[in-house]
Amino acid sequence: MVIIRRALEEDLAGIAALAARLVRYHHDLDPLRFMNVPDAAEGYRQFLRGEMRSGDTVILAALRETESGIRVVGYTYARIEPRNWNDLLDRCGRLHDVFVAEEERRQGIARKLVIETIRHLEELGAPRIVLHTAMYNGEGQELFTSLGFRTTMLEMTRETQQRAPRRSTYPPPES
Repeated sequence: MVIIRRALEEDLAGIAALAARLVRYHHDLDPLRFMNVPDAAEGYRQFLRGEMRSGDTVILAALRETESGIRVVGYTYARIEPRNWNDLLDRCGRLHDVFVAEEERRQGIARKLVIETIRHLEELGAPRIVLHTAMYNGEGQELFTSLGFRTTMLEMTRETQQRAPRRSTYPPPES
């Protein structure tokens, strides 16, 4: 059984390890667009520790009890964002991260995490919830669509001449 709850300080190491996997996933999709930080887990741990202090932030952990103790198997990170003139977006909830460990997928954990995150953002007064999803994350897009999200924007990226060219795996190779 998996338990979904607000993250505690003791969950941060597990969440940060999953967040580092999320960073690698995006970087593998398109290394020209997405950064790859050598110690992403530690950076995320420090960042999320600070975010936990905000009353406008929702960090949820999906926990599974195992013989060796409780293990973080998924998480979400979201927050209430103020009006953003650049994005032409009024105050809203923004779902920044959703990640479930590969070995725990296809059990409804991501769905439960997102539903619970939506509930928390609504309690904080979010009039709408916005998220970004990777172009080739079809499973994620199907989940979000099934939960009432709709496509409203499409990000496009162009490398400048100042950037040394590297081969992108975007779109990712077929498995």
